[in-house]
Amino acid sequence: MSVPRSSTAAARTVREWLVRRDRYPLAVALVSLLAGLATFVIAAWVFPYHSTNHDEAVYLMQAALLLDGQLAIQAGSIADAVRPWFFVADGGRLYPKYSPVPAALYAVSMGLVGEPRVTLAVVAAANVALVGALGTLAVDRRVGLVASMAFAASPMALLTSSVFLPYAPTTLFTLAFAVAYLYGIREHSAIAAALAGVAIGIAVFSRPYTALLFAAPFVCHAGWRVLSGFRRHDLGPARRHALTAVGGLGGVAVTLAYNVATTGDPLLFPYAAFAPLDGPGFGHREILGHAIEYTPALAVRVNAHLLWELGTRWVVAGPLGTLAAVAGLAVATRRWWQGRPVTDRGADRSSEIRAGGLLVAVVASVVVGNLAFWGTYNVLGAIGDPTDGLIALFGPFYQFDLLAPVAVFVGIASVAVWRAGRSLRARLADRIGSQSARAALGVALALAVLIAGVSAASAVATPVERNLAHTDGYAEAYAPIEESDFEHALVFLPTPYGDWLHHPFQPLRNDPGLDGPVVYALSGGPAEQFDVIDAYPDRQLYRYTYQGTWTSGPDRDVTPRLEDLAIRRAETLSVETRVGVPDRVAAAQVRLETREGSITHSIADPHGSLTVPWSLSPDGARLTGLPDERVGLADSDHVVLTITLIQPTGGTLTYRQDLDVRIANGRVAALWPPERSVCTLVTDCGREGTYLPDRPETHRDGVSFETRVD
Repeated sequence: MSVPRSSTAAARTVREWLVRRDRYPLAVALVSLLAGLATFVIAAWVFPYHSTNHDEAVYLMQAALLLDGQLAIQAGSIADAVRPWFFVADGGRLYPKYSPVPAALYAVSMGLVGEPRVTLAVVAAANVALVGALGTLAVDRRVGLVASMAFAASPMALLTSSVFLPYAPTTLFTLAFAVAYLYGIREHSAIAAALAGVAIGIAVFSRPYTALLFAAPFVCHAGWRVLSGFRRHDLGPARRHALTAVGGLGGVAVTLAYNVATTGDPLLFPYAAFAPLDGPGFGHREILGHAIEYTPALAVRVNAHLLWELGTRWVVAGPLGTLAAVAGLAVATRRWWQGRPVTDRGADRSSEIRAGGLLVAVVASVVVGNLAFWGTYNVLGAIGDPTDGLIALFGPFYQFDLLAPVAVFVGIASVAVWRAGRSLRARLADRIGSQSARAALGVALALAVLIAGVSAASAVATPVERNLAHTDGYAEAYAPIEESDFEHALVFLPTPYGDWLHHPFQPLRNDPGLDGPVVYALSGGPAEQFDVIDAYPDRQLYRYTYQGTWTSGPDRDVTPRLEDLAIRRAETLSVETRVGVPDRVAAAQVRLETREGSITHSIADPHGSLTVPWSLSPDGARLTGLPDERVGLADSDHVVLTITLIQPTGGTLTYRQDLDVRIANGRVAALWPPERSVCTLVTDCGREGTYLPDRPETHRDGVSFETRVD
């Protein structure tokens, strides 16, 4: 077998380019740039409407607030109608439960270029570069280069870095802390020690528990060095680590100050104000009615599953990457035990042991520490099912900080294999000739790269496909909004998951001052809706609705509709409802219901169509054909008219319309048109039966539903 001379020359050129020490930083920079570009593409292509993790909207709303110079939304009397997901309600003030650090990063690119995804790309690129620097400090530049590549190709790094969540941004600061800490020790640099303190201080402000778990081994190491220095009468370590401590404590001070600005108590974090039982610890854990008894046994079971998923699906090349990391740790341990550094070009043995030991300790700290955090349970759907829950889409992101140590040890294993390959080539050359030896090893290397590449691509492709399935559904659901050009609008949104904005409709966010071209509000009760309308008296009104069921899975099937709304006011509103009567209907029952009561009227043997006149006035609601029957109206009321068609066999078809009204100054006002639905067998089927007048194919034959008001 012969190798083409041009291929041999190209390989030699690449090898020579990389062997030169000054080329490795450029190679890491190139890998970082590619990682940033990949992150931006994934963010724009896979998540154009954001992901199924609705926390993204919290950070983007928070970023907009920071750009506007605010920490909270001042919503006044309409706070309940415009409360975003995971915002704490404090009277008319609404503030997010999360730290502002990730949001501040997103705000930078929002303010500079109007596109927060640029921050995602920059953070991803910076993390890759920092992992490269960490590998270089731990061993050498070759390990650093491979480590950066392994981190960049990890599915969890790619997917989690492509959404507006805090895990990649926080890791940016914990990695910066680790790099500065190790560099400061190696070079006796006070500046690096100070930078390490600033970095970990920001990480503490961003995610205190995450920063604590990452920093714990370094804090212990620093304490040991200080004590050792005192015994040697060397105050250098104490001075440098004191600088680091000052920076870290500065982050703590800023965190406490932020608590005062939001909750009014330095020790009360916003997340605790939102859900007091949502923090680390065992026992009863709860948030928004979701509660479990989080026991140590459950914690072990959950985290064992998460680590299995991480090692088999979410690190570079899946199980191959995990095996490589284990092999890298074994190689490093063996050489350190033999009194040798990992490579002949790397740092001295003591520096390698220090860095390697700290990385292993970080793994242990993160793994053990997350046992006490019930959030790890909440990333799962059904335990043991890798296709269910947030873990299927982003991986076990609470273990995001494990990717860097894994990548470094993958780098050690790869360099060890490369070194073994060169040794093997030399031995083969003595037996079969240098050309044949080079060709054989070239084929082996190509196969190894191919296998690793296929494994890595497959690991990334699966979650990308799952997220794209969600995106396709979002594109259809948001089509009416995207096709509209709002200038001075007020849009009422449904509440499939409760009384929250952005849960699930993340792209539909208000401006911080609630004064943008469009204001989104919840379709709440009649009093709340009329309060919002009173707050925006001159805006064009719309209602966004849909037919179907909004689910958290990719199989949601909804047909959306954006309809114009108006306020109809009069001393008496005369309403006429006309419905189609399909074949084989024996009787009908008309029911008019308010908060004060209801009236019912039966009709025998309707055919073709059925017209029901009714009216609303301050005196109450009436079925016009029954002048002696009336039901009272509250000052703010929800009026429901149902027309139930009954078959001889007992089957039913119900036309339902829900109308919000208000009585004021001797007049009745109605939010028109009413919401309409058509239900079989039940009288209320929610949005599954939403009537779409312009989509007759969504209804059975013979169904028609018209209503008008005078």
